[in-house]
Amino acid sequence: MNSEARIVASIQAAAERCGLPVLPAHEAKQIIGLSLDKAMLGLYPDATEAQLQAMAQSYTQSFLHECEVAMESFEGAEAMLFSLKNIGVKLAIATGKSRRGLDEVLKECGFGPYFDITRTPVESASKPDPLMLQQILEELEVELEHALMVGDTTFDMEMAHNINMDRVALTHGVHEAEALQVFNPLATFENLHQLHAWLVQRV
Repeated sequence: MNSEARIVASIQAAAERCGLPVLPAHEAKQIIGLSLDKAMLGLYPDATEAQLQAMAQSYTQSFLHECEVAMESFEGAEAMLFSLKNIGVKLAIATGKSRRGLDEVLKECGFGPYFDITRTPVESASKPDPLMLQQILEELEVELEHALMVGDTTFDMEMAHNINMDRVALTHGVHEAEALQVFNPLATFENLHQLHAWLVQRV
């Protein structure tokens, strides 16, 4: 899901409400992919604990209930998920979103049934700690060498790199191709159509 605009708008609304500097979109979006507590600390390293907690609560309220910025699926997302599911690929989500946030996104887009398992920092640890990936592998009984992480942030790439999981990078997210390449992905794609074709050939 392309939730960048909604996340940024919610961060900016929360900052204004909490009396913290409203960061420009380019700065605010750099933390996308992290858990909420790490994201708030990354954006406002000098804020007090009380301010960070207020920011987190205000962000959640805005993202889930107040923000009118729509989220849209990336072009080709459902076709890719449908195709992979039909040929027996096990699909999982490892996200920095909260459990409430992820459930809301899956409800909104209707993609929930495609996934065999989902993990958030609520049940695990924030990226780039690889615990979410380790839990997914264990629960699905999949060997590391049979798994692939697909991501569009450096946090995704670093998480997979930390347990030597193969990884593929997408440049349609918030982090540039040059930053993603630091973690030596098997391949890098601009969109899901390219990724879909590459995956189907290798399954």
